[in-house]
Amino acid sequence: MSWFECKAKFDRLTDDGTVKKVSEPYMVNALSFTEAEARIIEELKPYVSGEFYVDAVKKTNISEIFRDDRGDRWYKVKINIITIDEKTGNEHRAAVNSLVQAADFQGAVDNFMEGMKGTIADFEIATITETAIMDVFDERLGNLPKKA
Repeated sequence: MSWFECKAKFDRLTDDGTVKKVSEPYMVNALSFTEAEARIIEELKPYVSGEFYVDAVKKTNISEIFRDDRGDRWYKVKINIITIDEKTGNEHRAAVNSLVQAADFQGAVDNFMEGMKGTIADFEIATITETAIMDVFDERLGNLPKKA
């Protein structure tokens, strides 16, 4: 399965009572673009009144999700896995991307490091950036386990 970013477009009632068309990104775990679109429609139906449609679906390079329901933001963490070629002794770096849910930047760092505890591979954090992702849906795990 792969992670897909799906943008849903719908009308939202603003605080001042006006209706505004919004486009929000969500992540779903799916086998194909078609399944990702169908999944995001099913996930959003209970929360969106009126018509909505999926504006875009794109496959991402996210390999892991670290959820913490105390946070309301999603951060993309890019790390470099460091390996050494036994023949040449040269160091190699392979980029890996994860999504981390947290309340703030420091929480993202802490949640990521907690999730990586016990990892035997050497790695370095290359970047951490806040994303516009509104939520992450993973059917296999019941929309991901909640952190205690």
